Amino acid sequence: MDSQIAKKNQSLTTAEEMRNQTKLVMQPYANWEEYLTPAPLSIAILGELVFISSKDDFSINKNPPKDGYKYIKYPDSFRACLMQVCNSGWWAFNEAHKNMDQIRLHTMAVPDYMKMAVKILFQGNDEVVEAHLPDQLENIRVIADDCLELANSTEKRFIDVINIIQELLEACVNAEHFYGEELNDIKKKLEEAKLRKQSSEEANAHSEKAMKSMEEKLKEAHESYNKAMDSLPGGWNMIAMDFVAGITESITSLCNGVTAIITQPVKQLCKASKNISDTSNYIKGQESAVDVIDVINIYSKSGEILTCTVNVQKYVKENTINWKDLYDQKNKVTITDFQADQFKRIKESLQKSPNCKEKVKAQNICNVGIEICGELAKYAPEGICEDATTKKLIKRIRKLTKSARSFDSRSKDFTKSPALTPKPPMMYKEESKSEKKRASETASDNARYKIEHSRAQLDKTREIYEKSVENMEKNQKELTDILITMRNCEVKEIDFNTTIKMLVKGMDAMGRVKEQWEKMVRFFQMVSNIVKTSLTRTLNDFVSTSEKTQSLSYNSKLFSKDLLYNQAFQATNIASLVNMIATTYTEVSTKHLMDRVSSLGKLMAMDKEKPEFLSERLQLQNSCDEAQKAILRLVLKNKDEFERKSAARLEKIDKELLAILPAAAPEEIKSIQEAVKSGFTEEEEEDYA
Repeated sequence: MDSQIAKKNQSLTTAEEMRNQTKLVMQPYANWEEYLTPAPLSIAILGELVFISSKDDFSINKNPPKDGYKYIKYPDSFRACLMQVCNSGWWAFNEAHKNMDQIRLHTMAVPDYMKMAVKILFQGNDEVVEAHLPDQLENIRVIADDCLELANSTEKRFIDVINIIQELLEACVNAEHFYGEELNDIKKKLEEAKLRKQSSEEANAHSEKAMKSMEEKLKEAHESYNKAMDSLPGGWNMIAMDFVAGITESITSLCNGVTAIITQPVKQLCKASKNISDTSNYIKGQESAVDVIDVINIYSKSGEILTCTVNVQKYVKENTINWKDLYDQKNKVTITDFQADQFKRIKESLQKSPNCKEKVKAQNICNVGIEICGELAKYAPEGICEDATTKKLIKRIRKLTKSARSFDSRSKDFTKSPALTPKPPMMYKEESKSEKKRASETASDNARYKIEHSRAQLDKTREIYEKSVENMEKNQKELTDILITMRNCEVKEIDFNTTIKMLVKGMDAMGRVKEQWEKMVRFFQMVSNIVKTSLTRTLNDFVSTSEKTQSLSYNSKLFSKDLLYNQAFQATNIASLVNMIATTYTEVSTKHLMDRVSSLGKLMAMDKEKPEFLSERLQLQNSCDEAQKAILRLVLKNKDEFERKSAARLEKIDKELLAILPAAAPEEIKSIQEAVKSGFTEEEEEDYA
């Protein structure tokens, strides 16, 4: 039964399945729609600014800055400034289309390099791995760096447009063209733009911290592995496998958590950081700064904590404890002593994290685990324990498992990690060879927990996607209203204030499009950093590792191979997610944006006195309106496809994995459901939303 469950789990978590699962879980957060929807509006506004610039001209150079203007080239002509905005906007959208298409083509190649890397890793010959694996990883890194350059140059184009508009608005404020409320509104908008820039810088700082954190995690993983293997008695191979599964899962959670941060809008990320920092101060007298990365680091321990807990729980059989299997007569040790050591190690590693409720929760679970293991070690050598004490112990063990599952559930929700995770290839290979299997009951319970968690996660993702599409439809209506207002403007009606309102809207819309490119930059920084870490630390560890003297079939070399696979897999996963966004952007840009951008270029070059100018303006307005509707249709189509894929994924899990599990006690099912549900509670969600 156990090997059957393992095989089904592995077939449900192939590299392709996991790439698709990542896209599913991240789709509501990647939220490309939120950034594409303002694009036609941006182009329409630029078109209106060309139209407005045909009006009377005036100077805004009344009170220039001491050092002169940084971005505006022609402050003596408001018309020339408007044309400068339009021109830089035209270049931004042109470059965005060209570069996103290149990113799409680049990221398409990554899975092939990953396949080759896996083939090399599966070679038994270490020299082959050392000689050929760096080339494959280097290929992925080169793609990441090329895409990083493309994303950076596009982001810079949009920043240029925003900077020109901002400086133009500031110049208008200084030239005293506003009074009363108008002046306050514009100042408020300029302040908002500055805050957005500050938020973006904070997001970059988070990203850099995450990269360092990942490198530290890998170092910690190797140290933990070597230390644990040195203290592990002979013949405990299956326990070693469980321990390693927990370590590799913690690295996966960290990668997923960082990916989840990048996919969130900048303003949401910074709000989350602030909320986490505020809630952390509930510990009296503590003024520790807790940010999202600190919380992800704490949550990344959930897989290890759950593994230790489940390995204690498996010695509970209904209402008794299996003392015979719990004590190793040959080595004269209680088997759960190893779990106690791991609880202590995890607790110790948490000391480095700033104080917050997540840290307290994780440490509490570790403390209870250490106490329970101590109790078991007291009675295990004799195998005799009073019934009342046994009942209390069983109750505490079950409660501990429920707490660990709840924490793991919350962790996976926060880091957007899938419940069903694949075993690394070398470990799976070794486990398949091993004759000694663990208790089927434990494997069944774990599988049930993962199925329940997958269901809860996809349900929640559906709910969030639903909300994000609703918000997008609401925003779409607001943007359409702006387009209608603009369309109704005649030249004689357009006063200075109308022009300024359009500039403010243009700055806002451009800011939203730019956020998409900021996200791209951080994606590729992450892929590049993951590969660099693989090439420097893990590959070096693989080369320098000496074989352990003890008779463990899963040795340090295989562990390093699994870590290398894990990192290459994470890099490919992110590249696959980016490919989804890039493909969509290119499709939308080709069908709905580039014709409008070309029309804008034509409008800028036309003589404003000719009647063709007015018809070109009308055509641009109508086509931008149609583009808005077309993007909404695409969003709704994608939402239906998302619903279908989510349902198909759950159906596949139920059909292939749930179907082979033996019947479970109703209280066990209820306990699992409660643990999963408590990890997804709305109250906690409010802390980070």
